[in-house]
Amino acid sequence: MQEPTVDIQRQIAISETPGAEFQALPWTRQRVVFFQLPESIQRDVLDGMDRQEIRQFVRRLDPDDATDAIGLLDGDAQEAVLGRLDADRRERIEFLLKFSPDSAAGMMDLDYVTVDRDHGSEEVARLVRRYEARTGRFPTVLVTDGDEVLGELPGHTLALAGHGPADITEYLRPTPTVRYAQPNSEVIAVFRANPQSKIVVLDEDDRILGVIYADDLLRAIEEEAGQTLYEFTGVDEQESVLDGALEKIRRRYKWLIINLGGGFLAAATVGLFEETIAALTLLAIYMPIVAGMGGNAGTQSMAVTVRGIALDQISLRTGRRAIGNEVLAGGANGVITGGIVAVIATLVNQSPLFGLVIGIAMVLNLVIAGFFGALVPLSLDRLGYDPATSATVFITMATDVLGFFIFLGLAQIVLL
Repeated sequence: MQEPTVDIQRQIAISETPGAEFQALPWTRQRVVFFQLPESIQRDVLDGMDRQEIRQFVRRLDPDDATDAIGLLDGDAQEAVLGRLDADRRERIEFLLKFSPDSAAGMMDLDYVTVDRDHGSEEVARLVRRYEARTGRFPTVLVTDGDEVLGELPGHTLALAGHGPADITEYLRPTPTVRYAQPNSEVIAVFRANPQSKIVVLDEDDRILGVIYADDLLRAIEEEAGQTLYEFTGVDEQESVLDGALEKIRRRYKWLIINLGGGFLAAATVGLFEETIAALTLLAIYMPIVAGMGGNAGTQSMAVTVRGIALDQISLRTGRRAIGNEVLAGGANGVITGGIVAVIATLVNQSPLFGLVIGIAMVLNLVIAGFFGALVPLSLDRLGYDPATSATVFITMATDVLGFFIFLGLAQIVLL
């Protein structure tokens, strides 16, 4: 009975010699295990293997998977491994290495042949057999009319060569296309709309570069799901549960220190109103409500803005309208939630003025949350930082500090 893959991953992750642990696996399990490991441990595995062992591993992989593995090596190691591969495989991998791994071209495979719509089924079958004999892999058959991709010719139709209709276009399956530089998120959206199809990758001149298969797309969807969860917690998307303690510390401590600084700023703000809080201890009860609502509203604005940035729908230069809309939405939601809190505070504490103070503070804090929830991600993106993992810290800092200042300041002016 085979050991579960997750147990093998854990053993490799905690091993002092991950390369040797990986090499001890049978080849049939190496590919599956390797591409389920987090990137940091994949690098540890390759670092623990000599170049001959890496070459043997890469030779058994499809070119697109081999590209992902070789892309983890430094420049000298890449050249050493590529230099000992056969010319066809080396040429394919070097071509794929030119593209970003987070783009359509980074996911594509080169196992395809193109045939003109006028080709007969017997001629297509000969081309496929020739390709299979040369590479050992069955290609995707793409039918074209000049530069236009008409669709995919399913492999099973080749069995009808000489027996079915002479016009191969009668068998065509529509195939969606994407540009080579489109981000993974857009490619995934195309796949979700066409889950039964492969996706053809085109260059700027509409020429075919490659084909993306379902297994690569499903892997990207799994990564996207994990990345979405990580974004909302401010964790690096490369972090894995299998990472060691030192790796987790390295990835997290910087943002935690910044968050700690924000906490001290909020505490200092509260300290400015120490006498006000001592005179009206009731304020301390409602402070978490003000901070919590501001933080939640800011996170909502941030999520929408980050998605817009990821889809290239917005930038700091073009974001004035989006920021304005978030401010208006924050104000409207502040009126709704602030009104509810004001009524409750008035009835519970028998103080209309106190209800008015917390109601106004809620409105203003949600306006602040909308403003910073949109502005901070756009600014971080402009500065070259990932807004998904770093914006939350600054938005929380802004809503806490300014929210407390407004709430306590209004209380001091109106109630004392």
